[in-house]
Amino acid sequence: MNMKKKLLAVALGVTCCLSFAGCGGDGEKQASSTDKASVARVVETTDVATKGEKKDWKIAVVVKDSSNGWFARMEEGVKQYAADTGINAYQKGPAATDAAQQVQVIQDVINQGINALCVVPVDPAACDPVLKEARDKGILVITHEGSTCKNADYDLEAFNNAGYGAFIMDKLQEAMGGKGIYTTMVAHLTNASQNEWANGAVAQQMAKYPDVKLLDTPKRVESENNSEKAYQVAKEVIKAHPEVTGFVGTSSMDTPGIARAINELGLKGKVFVVGTGMPNECRTLIKDGSLSYITLWDPAEAGYAMCVLARQILEGKTPQDGMDLGLKSYSKLQVSPENPRLFMGAGWIAINKDNVDNYNF
Repeated sequence: MNMKKKLLAVALGVTCCLSFAGCGGDGEKQASSTDKASVARVVETTDVATKGEKKDWKIAVVVKDSSNGWFARMEEGVKQYAADTGINAYQKGPAATDAAQQVQVIQDVINQGINALCVVPVDPAACDPVLKEARDKGILVITHEGSTCKNADYDLEAFNNAGYGAFIMDKLQEAMGGKGIYTTMVAHLTNASQNEWANGAVAQQMAKYPDVKLLDTPKRVESENNSEKAYQVAKEVIKAHPEVTGFVGTSSMDTPGIARAINELGLKGKVFVVGTGMPNECRTLIKDGSLSYITLWDPAEAGYAMCVLARQILEGKTPQDGMDLGLKSYSKLQVSPENPRLFMGAGWIAINKDNVDNYNF
């Protein structure tokens, strides 16, 4: 009898465990559904963005720096795409802007059996070997801010890079009054897109603003994608070259750092900065006049767009000039005449004290 009781107890225990396990599984599914329902809708889409034949794709987005507010905003777009479509799309990134760390993150997601890899590279050259490995394994590779990557199937940009740089210069000259001396700042001299933006700004200055000159040395400085570094470098430039009255900032960390230096040195209204930035991070600086304009595109929309493009290609579509991704800034893609793998949207925005409160990210 004791043995029978023991067996009965074991059987009941197993039954209970299985019952609880079943309840746990349902709970996880419900939690997952709740999570999807609670995802913020930050990107406006049309039906085109969510159309597709299959849902079992796995899309990984790897960014430069998971601690950066810009990429936190991008992740909102990736999460919305996953919620809108039911596709397993997610974002990863290193804890700091470091090329070697990013390569390791890419390696990790490759090993997770993904179908598509979307990368915002810290250093395109450093990423190329691991991107080749991904492609050799049959993984679709799409880059953003990575037009010089040799081992990407496609590069998707928010806009024409030279045009964006020209746009920044036009806004800087509104502040500088079309005269003076300026310099340019990028996160890294190896960053393809940011240097293309800076080059576009310089080209626009040379073509349109004859009374403005680029500082001879340094023509371009690095912030290492760090606001504190941008602040220190800007202070050094201004102290060494008091004739400088303007800065082009390309990284979202450049503009607040430069503006802080201008403010601290008592040069508000005398030295100006325009460039890429995040509204919430720059709001106070814009309102107090330390920062003339920030220019940007919505990283959430860019993250969503990469996922849309990845799915469409995975399902057999070939990107073409005029392609619609179902997003406002990516409704009519343009293919680069120099690079048939480079597609561009039309998504830049200018924000100053008059409209900064219209943007909350």
